[in-house]
Amino acid sequence: MTRFTILILFILFSIKASASYILIPMDAEGQKEHLKAYGITYWVLEKQQKIKWLLNYRGGSFLMPDSPEIQKECQIRGVSFEVISDSKTEQILTEISSPSKNMDAVVLEKAPKIAVYSPKGNLPWDDAVTMVLTYAEIPYEVIYDEEVLSDQLILYDWLHLHHEDFTGQYGKFYRAYRSAPWYIEEKANAEALAAKLGYNKVSEAKLDVAKKIRDYVIGGGFMFAMCSATDSFDIALSAEGVDICEPMFDGDPSEPNYQSKIDYSKTFAFTEYILERSPMVYEFSSIDMTEKRRIAKESDYFTLMDYSAKWDPIPTMLCQNHTALVKGFMGQTTSFDPDEIKANVLVMGENKSNGEARYIHGIKGKGFFTFYGGHDPEDYQHRVGDAKTELALHPNSPGYRLILNNVLFPAAKKKKQKT
Repeated sequence: MTRFTILILFILFSIKASASYILIPMDAEGQKEHLKAYGITYWVLEKQQKIKWLLNYRGGSFLMPDSPEIQKECQIRGVSFEVISDSKTEQILTEISSPSKNMDAVVLEKAPKIAVYSPKGNLPWDDAVTMVLTYAEIPYEVIYDEEVLSDQLILYDWLHLHHEDFTGQYGKFYRAYRSAPWYIEEKANAEALAAKLGYNKVSEAKLDVAKKIRDYVIGGGFMFAMCSATDSFDIALSAEGVDICEPMFDGDPSEPNYQSKIDYSKTFAFTEYILERSPMVYEFSSIDMTEKRRIAKESDYFTLMDYSAKWDPIPTMLCQNHTALVKGFMGQTTSFDPDEIKANVLVMGENKSNGEARYIHGIKGKGFFTFYGGHDPEDYQHRVGDAKTELALHPNSPGYRLILNNVLFPAAKKKKQKT
């Protein structure tokens, strides 16, 4: 072997040894495209490559094998990355594993298959989750009542509930929009679909859909919901067998004294709430804090809880961010009354000054659920007909990062929670 050949082999070996991993930093200073970074991570998982999610290290960074293909994809999508050596990687992992550091490395094993429960005609920007999935270039499939009732949920690892009304009251939009063409059309479409599926009422169809989703979670599924899908889902389950709809919604009166017939044992997250009887009030129950809020837009922020990465990896994963303070935003269901949240449900984000929970998580059977109050993290008071949010203007949105944490959560190799 010539000296030249030995030199070439040495150089190639040195390059390989010194540049073996890609670190995608997720701190405020190191990442210019936080949201698209999740898309890169998902894309690498789709190629059957494992990734380490470095909890609490530089904002929840991602560590993956180095390759020219991944580097090129990061450059195309505008995602900041660092090529680091084996020795630097080992140094980082050693630091993370230290008992004195509130950090951990969680292995992400495969790209979860994602479903969004939403009416088929809705555009991606009608919902924050579909909007951020589209922006991050994470693929998803839209399903609705027919697919859920025909047991197709088992095909998916992660399910998002579009801001749906599972109670059959058409979002409680009656007072303001009952004469609007879109309301009339959506009501007619819902009634036609319910009839097609063999139901006399939309509320009956939605209850069965909610029960299928409940069973999906109990069986090991991951469910995420925002805005009105959170409380209306629980209300529908708790009102099984009880008519809580007024005549303009289902054609006949509600049951007398229906509040006393609500079964809180059937819910995921909420308990002891009082239902809003009036069809003229844009509210489902006392769960939501929208009308109880006494806080100015300028000071409306909520704080993410700090968990032990090594002992409580699940809530730590779901709270990864480059800031612990997240800008607030409203929705039909803006936030949750902490007095009406079950004791076994984690409050992961709260506005302490207003006494409200914004971001909660729990276990149901073998599965998990996360409820996130509000409609759009970058549109403070989203109204019907408002222009869509351009996420290219908010590539580092902490509020949207929380959604994407949940998207990646099913990819993680699970560790048993210790507290």
